[in-house]
Amino acid sequence: MRIILTQPVSGLGEAGDVVDVKDGYARNYLLPRKVATPWTKGGQKQVDSIKAGRVKRALRSAEDASAAKAKLEGSAVTVTARAGQGGRLFGAVTPSEIADAIVAAGGPQVDKRRIELRTPIRSLGEHPVHVRLHDEVAADVTVTVVAS
Repeated sequence: MRIILTQPVSGLGEAGDVVDVKDGYARNYLLPRKVATPWTKGGQKQVDSIKAGRVKRALRSAEDASAAKAKLEGSAVTVTARAGQGGRLFGAVTPSEIADAIVAAGGPQVDKRRIELRTPIRSLGEHPVHVRLHDEVAADVTVTVVAS
């Protein structure tokens, strides 16, 4: 099935890309979450407008992303979570909690969908987190999880 992405999807593409995916993936995952629309001939106008908007934002935000990267890598990010004995958390630290902690530490506003965890954070200590700020700019942040 051919679809138009309306939001970035990790491993698939950016907003405005026309991609071919399996029917079930589109019908059961992408379309219900409104991250894609079915491709039509009239949909090409939508693709062009999404790509034009992305180019304008990319030129403006490239410098902002570089400044945000310097600020992120220079700040300490701490998340508090409930933990049991042995340092094991009750649940896991979510990207949303990390985004809130970045803002609380004086960093820039970061979209939770742009935060990539290499492995789920389920223990106390320091954990590496990859934050995609722009298509060409990414920051590696160390998140410290402490018990509440």
